[in-house]
Parts: sequence; C-alpha cells; structure tokens
Amino acid sequence: MSRSADPEQLERWNTRFSAEGYLFGTQPNAFLASQRARLAPGLRALSVADGEGRNSVWLARQGLEVTAFDFSPVAVAKARSLASAAGVRVDHRQSDIFRWDWSAARYDLVAGIFFQFLTPEERSEVFAGIRQAIAPGGLLILQGYRPEQLGYATGGPKQLENFYTEELLRESFAGMEILHLASHDDMVDEGPGHRGMSALIDLVARQPA
Repeated sequence: MSRSADPEQLERWNTRFSAEGYLFGTQPNAFLASQRARLAPGLRALSVADGEGRNSVWLARQGLEVTAFDFSPVAVAKARSLASAAGVRVDHRQSDIFRWDWSAARYDLVAGIFFQFLTPEERSEVFAGIRQAIAPGGLLILQGYRPEQLGYATGGPKQLENFYTEELLRESFAGMEILHLASHDDMVDEGPGHRGMSALIDLVARQPA
C-alpha cells in the first residue's frame, strides 16, 4: 500500500498513549487469552496494531516468538517497557499498518484485536495482507466491535462502515477454516479505553495446511 496514516490520527493517538498508565491496561485481551489452549511455545506470532503491548507481551509469556507493530512511537516505547518489566522478548516495531510488509514473514499466529480505524477499501487490503502473512496451518485470532456498539458508546469507531459482522468476516477470510465465530454482548474492562458493555464479535480461523 502506498498510502500512509493520517497525521492528525497519529497525533491523537500519541496524545492518548502519553497519558499516565496504560490506556487499555496491561492485561491481555480477554478473548485472546481464552484461546491459550490453541497456542504452543515456539510458534511465531504477529500482533497487529499492538498499541502499548498488552497482547504481544502476553503472547511472549506463553513462549511464542512475537513480532508486534504500532504506528505510534509513544505506544511502542510503552510496549517495550512492558516487555522489559515482564522479562520477555518481543520484536516491537514502529510501523504504519499501510506500510507493513505482509510478505516479509509467515506467522503461525496473527492476532488482530480492536483495530477498526480502516475504511472498507483499506480493510480489504489489510485483511488480504493478513491472509498472506499466515503460514500454512496457522491461525488468525481476531476480535472487534459489531455495529450495535454505536448504541453502547463504550469504545470503538464512530463510523458504521468500520464495524465487523459475521458475514463480512466469513467473506473476508473465505478459504480459511472457521474454527470459532461468535457475536455477543459482554462487559469489557480493559483499561480506561475499553470499559463497559460492548457489542463484540470473535473469530478464530485456520489457514489451509
């Protein structure tokens, strides 16, 4: 992709991540953690739009070899500090999602948790990149918000087109084996940035071997 992130969005997120503490907490996303039984030490993982590192650090604590990226240098610095405090090694990189080289490596796991800042066209390109990055037999673990989240207003995008539906995810990852796909409303308590009743959608899909 030749485009780059909106400078205003970068400034906004740098400001949010500059606040004291961790915007989304230091504990992993609950859905990601619930999939622990699918993981094994030594697997290569990529955490997309990783923010302050809560998910990448957790994956590394499970013994995975983790690469993670985010476009905010403030977030990446905090992620590195979190990994250091946890005593784990993560290859944290600062990168715009539009400039990430999805063909550079094949991963046994790609984790995409609450990155819904993309237009439908951008999302289609990024999802295609994610599919390319997953090794044969590898997994995608993804969680996001459904359109009903607009009624809760407890986090997530404001644009209806940015939300996920089951139909969208099935279409986007056609050809992969759907191991789990569920829509549900649940309480979320993941730092001040994600707190309250939320309209969620979860996906676990496996790349053909």
